[in-house]
Amino acid sequence: MIDPLYSLSGFAVGLLVGMTGVGGGSLMTPLLILLFGIHPATAVGTDLLYAAATKTGGSLVHGYGRSIDWRVVRRLATGSVPATFVTIAALSHLNLDGAAASHLITFVLGFALFLTAFVLVFGQPIVGWYRSRVVMLDERRTAISTVVVGAILGVLVSISSVGAGAIGVVALMMLYPQLSMVRTIGSDIAHAVPLTLIAGAGHWWMGSVDWHIITSLLAGSLPGIFVGSYFAIRIPERALRLVLATTLFIVASRIVYDHATAASSIFTALGSISR
Repeated sequence: MIDPLYSLSGFAVGLLVGMTGVGGGSLMTPLLILLFGIHPATAVGTDLLYAAATKTGGSLVHGYGRSIDWRVVRRLATGSVPATFVTIAALSHLNLDGAAASHLITFVLGFALFLTAFVLVFGQPIVGWYRSRVVMLDERRTAISTVVVGAILGVLVSISSVGAGAIGVVALMMLYPQLSMVRTIGSDIAHAVPLTLIAGAGHWWMGSVDWHIITSLLAGSLPGIFVGSYFAIRIPERALRLVLATTLFIVASRIVYDHATAASSIFTALGSISR
């Protein structure tokens, strides 16, 4: 059964992804938590497999257009795949339905959303400033830095499902200034497929995936991406990114506030019990 509310949400997220190119995790996971009241662990696990399906379609398109640098993908995956396994193994020792796991996920999610919003607004000026001072990195240093970036993305995405979009693209733009924008985006999307698939499979193994929600989201998001891509060239990109960054900042503030309020309530309760 397709839930029309989830499909409508999927369409809205797909529309924004199609127009801005920003990963759906930064939009979908907060939506599931704040609007639908889904448990943070389930929201993250569900969004990871949902993202794996959508990223697979995107990587096939980029692969067909030969706009993927597989050397870059391999380097990112060398860092992200082991980091994902380690992060999932660490999460498996937590009770995902408990307060500790919920606070960890919402804290990392809020941090990743703030970082994504910052990158959307200041990413291009930072890259421009960096490129004016660093023309080309040493090949060995570039390879090591790419593996480290992959490891960081692996941890962020495994916990929050956010990070493989705008953050990954800006990192690649700084590390590989010689790559065209389309190959940078294509490489980032191709790397996101194994990353989100492995992390999503890990959450599925831990029981934090809702397949009914995934089906409903895909039913709406796939048409939304096509419509958004059509309108992308008709709306100023700068204006879209500012609106999206503002939205992410507000959402991240709400998530962090709720996390802080809940944590404060728990500490207050523990304090009263100890007295």
